[in-house]
Amino acid sequence: MRAAWLAALAALSATPAFAGTLTLTGVMTGADHQTFREVPFRVPAGTTAVTVEFAYTGKDEKSAIDLGLRDPQRFRGWSGGNKARFTVTETWATPSYLPGPLPAGEWRLILGVPNLRKDGRAEYTAKITLNDSPVFHGFAEAPLKSGLGWYRGDLHLHTGHSDGSCAGRTGQRVPCPLFRTLEAAAGRGLDFVAVTEHNTTSHHQALAELQPLFGDLLLIPGREITTFRGHMNVLGVTAPLDFQLGAPRAPSLDTILDQVAAAGGLASVNHPGLPSGEVCMGCGWTAPTGDSRIQAVEVVNGAISSGPLSGIGFWEARLNEGRRITAVGGSDNHDPALAGDRAVGVPTTVVHAENLSQDAILAGLRAGHAFVDVQGSPDRLLDMTAEANGVTARMGDVLSLGPGKDARLRLRVKGAAGGRLVFRADAATRVLEPRTLAGDDETVDLAVAGAAGRHWLRAVVVDADGRPWLIGNPIYLDGDQAAASAP
Repeated sequence: MRAAWLAALAALSATPAFAGTLTLTGVMTGADHQTFREVPFRVPAGTTAVTVEFAYTGKDEKSAIDLGLRDPQRFRGWSGGNKARFTVTETWATPSYLPGPLPAGEWRLILGVPNLRKDGRAEYTAKITLNDSPVFHGFAEAPLKSGLGWYRGDLHLHTGHSDGSCAGRTGQRVPCPLFRTLEAAAGRGLDFVAVTEHNTTSHHQALAELQPLFGDLLLIPGREITTFRGHMNVLGVTAPLDFQLGAPRAPSLDTILDQVAAAGGLASVNHPGLPSGEVCMGCGWTAPTGDSRIQAVEVVNGAISSGPLSGIGFWEARLNEGRRITAVGGSDNHDPALAGDRAVGVPTTVVHAENLSQDAILAGLRAGHAFVDVQGSPDRLLDMTAEANGVTARMGDVLSLGPGKDARLRLRVKGAAGGRLVFRADAATRVLEPRTLAGDDETVDLAVAGAAGRHWLRAVVVDADGRPWLIGNPIYLDGDQAAASAP
């Protein structure tokens, strides 16, 4: 035992200032039966996550090695024999372990041996990954669904970790537990949700605990950065973010957006058309809007899908400035028991993604490969592509035409019989004629004339009164750049 301890100390002293992966090995024998061993390793400053993967031999002879962790200051948890892998970060940790600051210095892996036969031998390996990047790739260790497809989700939800509430068992209003919102989302058949509490990270631990239970619902960490000059959802980030816009911590929006970009997050302006005043201070957006690090706009917030209070006018103004910025929707639900146009999943943002993982959903949103299903249906579809010279672009993409060249536009619309397909575009683009959708699954082919300069064109499906059902993102038509031939 003493030899193994000295070997561990030698490995510790040989560890460089920062190592992405450490491997600790050792042997337990019958002499270690019902004893504990603490194996040291060094965590450098700047570490954002510690992940331990543990394995050992001898299980066929009933050998058992339990697992725990200490940092230089405190006990961080004990999983015994119930986990072979765990992660600890500042804002969340695998259940059995405590989130919190990751102090630099000597940490210790705690090994307990509840059973090892007198003549037994168990060789163990602990692979320890030290991450120094704030980029987070998701609570799910693998995509929940594979394959390119359309995935449906709600990007704006609140629970009792901020101002969400619901009825308790005796009828009183209580801060609503996060799992109630997830149950409502799963009940609607959603594929993903972003839980976006106001400025806090306290919900990340609950998301980490609940992701394995909700194996068909991707849980994306979010925050609604709530400032006096507007609200902004940040998706996919667990690292700390400042929100005190105008204070020394965040003198300008650039400070916050720098942090979001460093953490690999997606920033989306929320409900920019709402008024800002004593009823909801900062609800309307008055901060700068020209920064390309703002990648999306919430054009539909709950039941507000048209008119001056929606985000559509704000979004189209950004498109007319030459921005490629994705339209999304979010329910902004604060009570998962609500139904109708106030329910979880109304509206739904539908994303064309490589698979159902956090990285793939965020990539689809950044690319604009998405549409908003205003009523949160289970299966409506608005798929628009454009083709020129053998090159095909979908919503969010740029299609190079060359001066005077035409593109072929193809739309597939499902679940919208009786609705009207209409088009919106910049002032220099000829708007195509609307048409009524007679069938439940229709494909429409049209020609679009190219024009010099860069332009945008998008499709909307509306009801008989002009209220939107489906809101598509634009295809961007570049009339100055000739399309390359497809290979």
